[in-house]
Amino acid sequence: MQQWESTVNMTLKAATKANTSSVHKYYSAVHAKFTEFADVYMMMQCTPDITSQDCKQCLGDSVKYFREQFRGKTGGMASFPSCLFRWDLYAFQGAFVNITRVSAIPPSQAQEKGSSIPEKKGYSNAKILTITIIVVFIFINLLVFIGICKAKARRRKLINGLNGCSVEYSGSDGHFMLRFDLSMILTATADFSPENKLGQGGFGTVYKGILLNGKEIAVKRLTRGSEGGIEFRNEVSLLTRLQHKNLVKLLGFCNEADEEILVYEYVPNSSLDRFIFDEEKRPLLTWEVRFKIIEGIARALVYLHEDSQLKIIHRDVKASNILLDEEMNPKVADFGTARLFDTDETRAETKRIAGTRGYMAPEYLNHGQISAKSDVYSFGVVLLEMISGRRNNSFVGEGIAAFAWKRWVEGRPEIIIDHLLVGKPSNEIIKLIQTGLLCAQQNPTKRPTMSTVIVWLGSEAITIPLPKAPGFTVSYTQSEDGTTSMSNVYTELSCR
Repeated sequence: MQQWESTVNMTLKAATKANTSSVHKYYSAVHAKFTEFADVYMMMQCTPDITSQDCKQCLGDSVKYFREQFRGKTGGMASFPSCLFRWDLYAFQGAFVNITRVSAIPPSQAQEKGSSIPEKKGYSNAKILTITIIVVFIFINLLVFIGICKAKARRRKLINGLNGCSVEYSGSDGHFMLRFDLSMILTATADFSPENKLGQGGFGTVYKGILLNGKEIAVKRLTRGSEGGIEFRNEVSLLTRLQHKNLVKLLGFCNEADEEILVYEYVPNSSLDRFIFDEEKRPLLTWEVRFKIIEGIARALVYLHEDSQLKIIHRDVKASNILLDEEMNPKVADFGTARLFDTDETRAETKRIAGTRGYMAPEYLNHGQISAKSDVYSFGVVLLEMISGRRNNSFVGEGIAAFAWKRWVEGRPEIIIDHLLVGKPSNEIIKLIQTGLLCAQQNPTKRPTMSTVIVWLGSEAITIPLPKAPGFTVSYTQSEDGTTSMSNVYTELSCR
């Protein structure tokens, strides 16, 4: 980076030396030769109708913009109407006809030599400027056209190949995906030190890491030999196309030396289950904070189901997959089991059941039928957990939806409300219990869409329907040592 900055200053100084005998009045191309790293090629140019000082100011702004927007990117370009700055690790066409070659080590010995292109006889500066503008305009339009074609091709490849075919690990539509070196990951996590471990998932372990520039990251190291390869392809393919404030951001990936690693933004407050089910931390989840989290999860699911470029069914919505940032805003995470739908597809069937028992809708668990209403069911269970402060599997012999339904029928829904919420707006809380029961109904066609849930959450005047019985309850068994385990028996509930 020090040499890069030195090369920038050298190129800027050479480019802003006005040369009236040159077609390129303000132009410089520099090649910094390294011995252990890739060579650096850099070019700066201003239009000849501005002063040397204006050229220097314009190029300085271009470099500043590049630093702010694209720092860390290998190669790139920043341009304004009167100037252009570009660099890369290869000699790009047209930039180095007349080139100043400098030694990268040491910088103090670097030679500066401006480059110029002789003006051809018979052509005025005005004609040359006009031709230059036309050529640049055509070239830019050609680049845009190629970019659009590539984006469409990648979208077709993603739609056709996500659920089983190969996936191209690169960003599209302006979203870039970084490929991290394994050495960089090992340095950031101190060789996956146990002290940096944040949590353990079904397909791998998550570690905290710190990059050399000080940026904190979360690193998910997928377990070798597991089904993590499917999860790896899913997450890389989907999260490159998803951008929402309530979805965790995937920064990049690494698939090197038999390792499959995902790099996410670091979310400092860990997952929701670390708060809602912890007696010491749960008081931090005031009614206002809980409502904000519930609404944020709902908005993320609306985006996945209806508003994103792709229709996504998450399939594993639960408290441990909801991360909380420093302001306790929720971010839905873990898209390893997510399923991509065509925009006009409403339901599908699968033989591979993925998710967490107790949160899976009955039609999905029993028959492999997937739809957006599968996520709605899971959301309903999480909502009821947020209200009660208790895990779904803590209700021995039945799930939280079954327990809440019985209390609803008895006319005593307030029994499930967390004692920490006593004295809070009970009407709003009971309305949320009603919403959770509506989401967890047995018949998926009777469950609301997530966009409808958002409307209910945002209005006190709307009258919402009465719920029907939830789909099923979980049967638990208790051993002699007092531990509780969940069996695979699922029974339908009945209501008088």
